[in-house]
Amino acid sequence: MPIDRIARIKNSFPTISVQSLLLTVFVLALPVLGATQGAPTAPGAPAQEAPQTPAPAPIMEPRALDRLQRMSATLGAAKALTYRSRSTVEVPANTGQFVTLFATSDVALQRPNKLRVHVTGEVPPFDFYYDGTTIAAFAPQQQVYSVASAPPTIDAMVPFVMEKTGIQFPSADVMYRDPYAVLTKDLSSAFVVGPTTVDGAPCEHLAFMGPGVNWEIWLETGPRALPRRLAVTYTTVPNFPRFLVEFAAWNLQPKLAAGRFVFNKPRDAKQIEFVSPTRQQAQ
Repeated sequence: MPIDRIARIKNSFPTISVQSLLLTVFVLALPVLGATQGAPTAPGAPAQEAPQTPAPAPIMEPRALDRLQRMSATLGAAKALTYRSRSTVEVPANTGQFVTLFATSDVALQRPNKLRVHVTGEVPPFDFYYDGTTIAAFAPQQQVYSVASAPPTIDAMVPFVMEKTGIQFPSADVMYRDPYAVLTKDLSSAFVVGPTTVDGAPCEHLAFMGPGVNWEIWLETGPRALPRRLAVTYTTVPNFPRFLVEFAAWNLQPKLAAGRFVFNKPRDAKQIEFVSPTRQQAQ
């Protein structure tokens, strides 16, 4: 789980609100924000210090790493793939209350340099295109679009888009050619939680830790080990922002027309510039 992704989210999250989310048309997904509160102290009761216990020793279970490697090999070997992801985001309203928004993303990917994402739900709907040289995002409700030159591969394009536009792909980690290398960077703990089911599919629940991040993944049992759910908590960011993604409708042998990844400007749409997270904070 790349540490630079944590830094981007840490820098951009304080500027997010329900109002700014609805006004910012090119926001694909933001981390879910949650906070756990302890039981209230009874009136007049003396304050109690939490017992000091040594931190548990890190665990590195080979089976957890093996299953993650199998998933990575499956996705990396696919020349093209499609899937649907369902993600959640909690954002602060002016009242201080956090409200939960849901988004669905239909993803089509062709290696090494084609990507199309169609986003619907409570976040502003839009379409994202990448054809190997150019990225484009179109918001149909506002009839506006943005276009920019982009790096020549998906692996280089994904972090470039996050840096240039602030768009956060909730399923970005499984888009890379080698998800295992991305997910296990600076890993400090890995273990198998146990068997379970996700939407009726038998899965194994795995848990991992790295600098500033705790994350869990649910992989289908069997030789493909496709991901069915991903949950991430950023432990060094105030309020411990989190996000949750669920995957469905995997197809590792889709027939994708070349035109699917090309953006054709609608007649009455207006072009606007992508706004980087740095510029958004300065405004």
